Amino acid sequence: MKPLQQKLSAYDAPQRAKAAGVYPYFRAISSEQDTEVMMNGKKVLMFGSNSYMGLTNHPKVIEAAVEATRKYGTGLAGSPFLNGTLTIHKDLEARLADYVGKEDAMLYSTGFGVNLGVVSILTGREDYVILDEQDHASIIEGRRLSFSNYLKYRHNDMSSLETQLRKCDPDKVKLIVTDGVFSMEGDVANLPEITRLAKQYNAAVMVDEAHGLGVFGEGGRGTCFHFGVQDDVDLIMGTFSKSLASLGGFIAADKVVTNYLRHHSRSYIFTASITPASTAAVNAALDIILAEPERQEHLWEITHFALDNFRAMGCEIGHTSTPIIPLFIRDDYKTFHVTRDLLDEGVFVNPVVTPAVAPHDTLIRYSLMATHTKEQVERSLEAIEKVFRKYGLLNQNK
Repeated sequence: MKPLQQKLSAYDAPQRAKAAGVYPYFRAISSEQDTEVMMNGKKVLMFGSNSYMGLTNHPKVIEAAVEATRKYGTGLAGSPFLNGTLTIHKDLEARLADYVGKEDAMLYSTGFGVNLGVVSILTGREDYVILDEQDHASIIEGRRLSFSNYLKYRHNDMSSLETQLRKCDPDKVKLIVTDGVFSMEGDVANLPEITRLAKQYNAAVMVDEAHGLGVFGEGGRGTCFHFGVQDDVDLIMGTFSKSLASLGGFIAADKVVTNYLRHHSRSYIFTASITPASTAAVNAALDIILAEPERQEHLWEITHFALDNFRAMGCEIGHTSTPIIPLFIRDDYKTFHVTRDLLDEGVFVNPVVTPAVAPHDTLIRYSLMATHTKEQVERSLEAIEKVFRKYGLLNQNK
């Protein structure tokens, strides 16, 4: 065995989980991404999807993708920098810029690629990148590629953020990067205070709206609009793989920023462009979100219903106030067992264990879609109460 294989063979956590019958990943689905999916010939309630608006199987979205494929083909065979820019790309960029109130927008092939390509390149060696300790992995990877000074503040702790800002040379560039909605625990960034501190210390702000678009703000424009601070946020990032029912991402900012990114961002310049189908699907999804505000309203109705019931049940759900609901278990293998038992009960949820979270913060991630019915939520609550009671995970004082 070569040294590489010998080193990697020591990693056997998946094998041990499989041997115990609790391996929870790569579970194959044989149907469209909907509130119920087919797995091993059985219908399962889907509470593990990020399709917050429930549009991945909407006929108008599918038809738009099909028509774009017929017209433009299946791919671009090149980056936007060279041969990979289509008129529909430019049209969507203009629409997204207007949607989030910025001068310009750029399309990337993935949301991960946006954060990787933006955070890594905007600041220089003497500048500062300042992150919330629970920012998404893509933001962290972008920071790792940056040559800038790195400062980290405690999660959503504004006193800690100000402490880090005070450490910065006042004459250097300071970029604060935060999720709008934190993807694992579902809590919301304190954007009013972040933007206030940014003004005080002359810093720029970038907000990742991956889990905010569609869910927060008028017309689903995100947490920046929800708090009314969109003009105080310098860069707004979004993904297409969640509420927008597709694949890809964008960054929106003023033209000085996008001009620089278009000529320096490596994950933009050296990656093939977003496909025509994905581009058209985003455009159709935006049409539906704007034309059907009742989707957003219903999502919040069932979110509040689920949150109230989880609290009454005695589940530990942390500080979430969103359709992302963490059900804390605080033990890796117990999390795997609970995930397996819930699937046996017909409920698909996602386990979140180390290293995604600290060992004492492991959880089940339960997420809602606008297309879930109250009856489906009730069925999932019954199954969760049954399984959680089995493992002693409910607060008995409730």
